[in-house]
Amino acid sequence: MVSQAKTLGKPGKPPIFPVMTAENSPNSAIPPDSPGDPDADSRDQLADAVAAEAAFDGWSRAALAAASRRLELPTGEAERLFPGGPIEVLTFFSERADRRTVADMEAEGVANLKIRDRIKQAVRIRLERHGAGREASRRALALLSLPFNAPLAMRLLYRTVDAMWYAAGDTSTDFNFYTKRATLAGVWSSTLLYWLNDRSPGSEATWGFLDRRIDDVMKIEKLKSQLKSWTGSSVRTASRR
Repeated sequence: MVSQAKTLGKPGKPPIFPVMTAENSPNSAIPPDSPGDPDADSRDQLADAVAAEAAFDGWSRAALAAASRRLELPTGEAERLFPGGPIEVLTFFSERADRRTVADMEAEGVANLKIRDRIKQAVRIRLERHGAGREASRRALALLSLPFNAPLAMRLLYRTVDAMWYAAGDTSTDFNFYTKRATLAGVWSSTLLYWLNDRSPGSEATWGFLDRRIDDVMKIEKLKSQLKSWTGSSVRTASRR
């Protein structure tokens, strides 16, 4: 289940983001760097309240203040829980959604499904169960699209697709480790954007769109496999001459 790859980028260089391992797994109820956090429940409640307010005020200090008032928190408690402000709340919310997606995938026992169905399930779980809602998600994308938030946006995207592949049972350690995440990043991003504007019952149009994107990816993978096979045959034929 755990990918053994050591870096993101060229092998042998320090990783840009932490790769998931047994010790750094997203399926914990709290972040792995905060074992036994006594404020975990308070952070969860405040993050959920901010997400609800973000639909109206964006991921802003106004939303954080409104959420704090709704929960009747003492003065300064919201700043203590999230000293980085709204952007830290958004980061927490996204990474918590990744952990919960993995936990749900493991609980539902997806090992018997085909890889394409595992990935589809992961995307649906992430959107349907652990997303922030359409308008709050739209506001989050707007905030992350600002130039100075680009590194954070890339990190959160990477962690989301890495969590999905982790939950799907990816064990690749070669270049496929990177190509799989890059491909899924495109599928996830396009599906998220489609979902934001989908008004079909049960988001059925989104799931149809997701099926088509995965079909496209599978066709590309099949073509790559055929090209690799043809190339290998040509090299063997040339070596015999």
